[in-house]
This record gives sequence, structure tokens and C-alpha cells, in this order.
Amino acid sequence: MKKTLSVIALTIIGFGWVSCKKENKETATGTETATVDSAATTAGSMATPGDSAMAAPVTADAGTAAATPNQPLTTIALSESNFDFGKIKKGDKVEHVYEVTNTGSNPLVISEVKPGCGCTAPDFTKEPIMPGKKGKITLHFDSSNFDGNVNKYADVFANVEKTPVKLTFTANIQP
Repeated sequence: MKKTLSVIALTIIGFGWVSCKKENKETATGTETATVDSAATTAGSMATPGDSAMAAPVTADAGTAAATPNQPLTTIALSESNFDFGKIKKGDKVEHVYEVTNTGSNPLVISEVKPGCGCTAPDFTKEPIMPGKKGKITLHFDSSNFDGNVNKYADVFANVEKTPVKLTFTANIQP
């Protein structure tokens, strides 16, 4: 019995350890502006890095309805959707603030920001963001368990037609 419990405990600890381990992925450069347009009726795509002046309309797929039920849809513009921290020292705790603008005619309600890993913690504007006004989404990253290049993300759920909206960041962790 003790042996079985020990194996289960070690397995759980092992999964917890590798869930936030280093991810070696190519880093993207440039600034990106993403706009989600609730009036669009055909599928579009997000702007590519380096193409910040061009924001393409995006529509919802069948399974991506707004995560905020009973809220009228609106549109959102991000000052950037990808941020590069550059070189940071292992163990540093860093953060970046993503600026969100409500470009629609209804209040923007961010219902949840869900990071892809336990090493990232979000803070965001909880009250409705009125049309033309700005809100903030802050991602806090703890680099303690990483070495080299990392690429992390957080999904933003709001009353926009295509949700979640993905925010990403990269960093090069130095010993």
C-alpha cells in the first residue's frame, strides 16, 4: 500500500514538474495589432507579425461563441498580442501590460484570462470597458523553472465574436 501511494505521489509531482518545463520554440519578432470584428460575416485571419497596420476581421467558428453569456458582442483592438522580454535572469519575476481598446459599440466584458501554464499569472480589468475606452491585461511570469528560450501564452475570454483571443510572450532565460 505504501509503495502504491509513493508511486502515485511521485507521478503527480513528476507531471507537475514537466508541465511548466522549458519550451524551445522559435520566437516571433515584431509588434502585432489584432482586431476582432463582430460585424464580419466571412472568415478572416489575424494580422501577421510586422504587419501591425493591417488588422483583419475575424469571425467565430461554431464552437467559439462568446464566453460571456447574455452580453452583446463588441470588437476589441490590442496594442500588441506578442511581447518579447528579451534576456532575463533565471528566477526573475517579470510582467507585461497589454493594452485593450473597446472598438465596438457595446461594453467590453473580459470574463476570464486563462494562462497556458502555472508559471504565468494574469490580472485584468474586471469592470466593463465602455466603447472607445481602454483596459489592461497584465501577465506576470516567473522564470524560476526555465532555461533558454521560452514561449508562453494566455487566452482571453470576452464578449467578442471569436474567443479566446491569444496573448503571447517570449523570453530568453539566462543562468
